Amino acid sequence: MRIRTRHTGRPAGSGTALAVGTVVAGLLTAACSGPGTSGAEPPAKDWAQLRADAKGQSVNLFMFGGDKGANSYIDDEVAPAAKKLGITVKRVPVADTQDAVQKILGDQRAGKGSGGAVDLVWVNGENFRTGKQADLWLCGYTGLMPNQKYLDGTDPTLAQDFGTPVDDCETPWSRAQFAFVHDSAKLAEPPRTMGALTAWIKENPGRFTYPAPPDFTGSAFVRQLLLAGAQDEPVPPAYSKKAYETLAPGLWKDLNVLRSALWRQGTTYPRDQAALNDLFANGEVDMTMTYNPAEVPALVDKGQFPPSARVFVPEDGTLGNTSYLAVPKNAAHREAALVLSDLLLSPEMQYAKARPGGWGAYTVLDQEQLPEKWREKFASLTTPETTLPIEELSRNARPELSGDWVGPLDKGWKQEVASTS
Repeated sequence: MRIRTRHTGRPAGSGTALAVGTVVAGLLTAACSGPGTSGAEPPAKDWAQLRADAKGQSVNLFMFGGDKGANSYIDDEVAPAAKKLGITVKRVPVADTQDAVQKILGDQRAGKGSGGAVDLVWVNGENFRTGKQADLWLCGYTGLMPNQKYLDGTDPTLAQDFGTPVDDCETPWSRAQFAFVHDSAKLAEPPRTMGALTAWIKENPGRFTYPAPPDFTGSAFVRQLLLAGAQDEPVPPAYSKKAYETLAPGLWKDLNVLRSALWRQGTTYPRDQAALNDLFANGEVDMTMTYNPAEVPALVDKGQFPPSARVFVPEDGTLGNTSYLAVPKNAAHREAALVLSDLLLSPEMQYAKARPGGWGAYTVLDQEQLPEKWREKFASLTTPETTLPIEELSRNARPELSGDWVGPLDKGWKQEVASTS
């Protein structure tokens, strides 16, 4: 088993697991003794003690509520499994993860160092970065979690969250890959590059649009276009004002050239991905887009998308990222939140999440680290014809830019694109 320690970032062998556990227990104690806390320090704990203390606790899991597949997964798969551990899962839907982060920040400003309303958050990107900068997250515990052994400790995509070092302050949950969806009955051959896509939009006025940033999917489309339009001048992953001022004008120019060819001539935009999906389902546009193409088969099964819906990715690659779970320092039910985080990383829950007909989100587990039984189960998963296997989706994948890029690009889009509509 390889465990990455918080202090050194170096992988440690299985023989150091006990020492790591001791370090982690100390970190858990230290995490309760910072400024603004109640001063009530729990004793050092090992995992068995955490599981015992978690029994009878109820975890307030804050997560985006607009994903029906994710909601059903938590209610139908996770909650029953957690109940067997003596833990109750209370899913708290939010319109934006930022709402959960603001709630934790509000507790912090009020000096509420314990007993917080948020126990666990589905988070990544700028929201994780904001919380880390504000010292909101409990850190240094992942080496204690039994199911961490199924991760590839050398995978760089699990060490950075939109350019922000994870530093043992969150647990990986799902992989995602930006992709487009077309109706093969109406559009047999979708554009195969981002350049071909923009050409297609111009040649087919009114048949394409994207959600308005700062919607997560719309914001991702803008970053995808930024990366595609800067082939001769690569976009630096780390944000700088100089890089933004150099690259953004070309992006705004490209988007404004496209605007008149968009649905309703770009005078208005869908508010979010769900609204864009409705336009696609109603035949008002020929494509939609998603950061979770594994959800498409379920949307077809439910009759929202036509059976002829198909996922495609441009050959020049799309954005990819990993989403995580984070525990606030002031969580009222910290022990249960940590045990639930580990449960969500287990082969059982990752398989239930990945299987067709379920949520369909891609696993973060390294297949080579799994026991033979689970390796065979994951290998037996078939990919419905409505989507693509993760290997094909992630071919030529582009890592996400630093979260510091997101805010300026969203603000710039409002000023330079939306305001001119």
